[in-house]
Amino acid sequence: MSSTAQLTTLEAFLQGYPNIEYIPPSSPEYPAARKPWNEARLDNPLAVVKPQSPADVAAIVKHAKLNSLPFTIRSGGHNLEGRCVAQDALLIDMRALTAVTIASDRKTAKVQGGILQDELAGKLWEQGLATPTGAVPTVGYVGWAMYGGYGPFSPHWGLGVDQIVGATVVDPNGDIVNADEALLEGIRGAGGLFGVIIDLTVKVYPLTSLLAGPIIFNPTHITKTYVDFNAAYEKLLDSEGLPSQLSVQQICFNGPMGRAFAALFLWSGADIEEGKRWSEKIASLAPLMVNMVGPTTIPEWFVANGAMIPPTIAGTGFSHNVRRIPPSVAEAIGRNLAIMPHDRGAMVSIHQLRGPSAGPQDHQSVFATREPHYMLELLGFSTSGDEEVSRQWAIQTTDEIQQADPDNLLPTAYISVYNSALQAKSTSEALEKTYGPKAQVLKDLKATFDPESVFSLTVPALE
Repeated sequence: MSSTAQLTTLEAFLQGYPNIEYIPPSSPEYPAARKPWNEARLDNPLAVVKPQSPADVAAIVKHAKLNSLPFTIRSGGHNLEGRCVAQDALLIDMRALTAVTIASDRKTAKVQGGILQDELAGKLWEQGLATPTGAVPTVGYVGWAMYGGYGPFSPHWGLGVDQIVGATVVDPNGDIVNADEALLEGIRGAGGLFGVIIDLTVKVYPLTSLLAGPIIFNPTHITKTYVDFNAAYEKLLDSEGLPSQLSVQQICFNGPMGRAFAALFLWSGADIEEGKRWSEKIASLAPLMVNMVGPTTIPEWFVANGAMIPPTIAGTGFSHNVRRIPPSVAEAIGRNLAIMPHDRGAMVSIHQLRGPSAGPQDHQSVFATREPHYMLELLGFSTSGDEEVSRQWAIQTTDEIQQADPDNLLPTAYISVYNSALQAKSTSEALEKTYGPKAQVLKDLKATFDPESVFSLTVPALE
């Protein structure tokens, strides 16, 4: 069926659903409505629809299946490859579905599929609660959690994926169903591969105080500073270890005063004085410029983080998982920090997986990377139109890290930042790289729950 015919059929269907917001290509709202965070994604969807209820979502999926209409799903739109948009596919925007319902025992909350991370965190904070999130406010929470969910609360409570205890899904037939344990195993790591997620039920935890902020080190000799910091940090891990309430995210970015290397410190423990002591210890690991750690709230923390993130970017990201950051790897990263493009879109961000989600426990999840490790985000993006410069820098950094210590690389990578188009030779290789021994489990689940591949444009690609 041609695009014109599909639009005509879609518009006739929508006459029966006046509450569904419809944005066709002819609408002045279409350019903004179709745009993902990565503006390098130039695909144009057939149209954009914004369901206002779970029943709306179900009706749209039924229509799409009946008319062989491909579609994609978006909440925050932050997938680094812009996969929430596909050429001539219907874009289902979930942003109207943002309800949060806290269970009476205050141990779980039901979270609708269109909510952003800062929205969820703000609603929970009002109730003296928290759940693991990432640090970027405008990322869609459900996608972040289902595909893994690294973030500053992970050492304390685990990855986002390991908080999921239930899900409501629109299945390939357009029916609203509760996920059983087999389907939950796939949702925990492969997200919407099996259906549109109406809501997730996730674990929540008491939290009424927070200590957070950047510890910014002297960037004058940034390569040496980076190498020295990591040597001291690894020594600290080996000698004392870190408390579970503490996370340290290394980041190199371009700020108002130029290139900066920082440790983003977050303490989610009740003992604030102990957290301050640890902030001073982390600040002592390299030549210090300023320690900005202080008492805050989660909403305030998200506002501060949002000021560092460009509203849109263009370019390409890459990723590695490494077991440790020995001097050879630190030197490779440090050399490339010194030549990082002077662009807000270029960045290196390093998350450390330790705590409840690391180790051999049976998590009933297709998320396979459980060995303690560092997840490296090498972001070759641009806000100024020089994305090719940033891209080449990111490729060089990625290659040099691999060459520095090949045996230190894990066999798996994080799907949310792994560039499957450029870091893998085939779809099959990308699937093995991101799901490892769980890849076949994923394929079997897909064959059972969506044999006709109604959800064919979701992440990960299976063929």
